[in-house]
Amino acid sequence: MAEHRPRKFRALIRDRRPDSVPLDLRAADDLRFIRQTMERSAAFTAVPGWGTVAVGASALVAAWFAAPHLFDLRWFEIWVGESVLAVCLALVSIQSKAVRHGLPWASGPGRKVAMSFAPSVAAAAILTTSLLRAHLGPMLPGTWLLLYGVGVIAGGAFSVSIVPVMGAAFMLLGATAFLAPALGNWFMAAGFGGLHILFGIWIARRHGG
Repeated sequence: MAEHRPRKFRALIRDRRPDSVPLDLRAADDLRFIRQTMERSAAFTAVPGWGTVAVGASALVAAWFAAPHLFDLRWFEIWVGESVLAVCLALVSIQSKAVRHGLPWASGPGRKVAMSFAPSVAAAAILTTSLLRAHLGPMLPGTWLLLYGVGVIAGGAFSVSIVPVMGAAFMLLGATAFLAPALGNWFMAAGFGGLHILFGIWIARRHGG
């Protein structure tokens, strides 16, 4: 009996070695690891060019409707409604482009973009509440444009190279808006409308729609 124990132990150890794992299971694990690694390191290329153009067009419409209600409650409601519409348009167009090109959008680089963009959105919400309570509505356009630009630059670090450039343009426009707060509604139109349309066309032509 004592002579057979070492053989049994050696057999158990041999069965636990990686070589004992079936080849098809090892191949599946390797492919899963490679796919996850590529998703973590890849750039987020599902940025929707034409979807960004649609967001810009909706912002121009919002600016036109908001112009007669400069910085009052109605003006604020119009732009908040526009922001909700813009988010919906962006999500639908991102998903559509991702499905069309077979790209991940809710994992890997897509998650990094969302997590990088979220802090600036939270900061904008907090500052908006404070500015409204202080009756500083004319400061909202510059604040929104500036923080949106910050978010785009942060998220753009994991996306195509033109995205951080767009963020920098928003930041520049937002900083300029503080110099002429009375024209804030038109700075909003130029930023959320004009810049989105211009960069959206660029992205659509250079990065597949």
